Amino acid sequence: MKIRPLGDRVLVEPVEIKEQIKGGIFIPDTAKEKPQEGKVVALGIKRDEAGKELPFDVKVGDTVLMPKYGGTEVKMGDKTYQIVREEDILGIVG
Repeated sequence: MKIRPLGDRVLVEPVEIKEQIKGGIFIPDTAKEKPQEGKVVALGIKRDEAGKELPFDVKVGDTVLMPKYGGTEVKMGDKTYQIVREEDILGIVG
């Protein structure tokens, strides 16, 4: 199954960063904060008010910064994705 976002939405796969504190202890998943970085997986079709197609500022494969609690979480199989509006993306990493 594939997801194609609609409108000006972007499908992002959050990047999980393994955290380890100074003594070698790993922080459990339940205590971790929601990741703010993610990789763009798919784009919708962005249009202006007249219906003309517009280009996105991000492209598939970009690593982006997302708001901590924005967008909609979607689970497919064992992977979790976020669907966010392009205007909610805070920046491109790299």
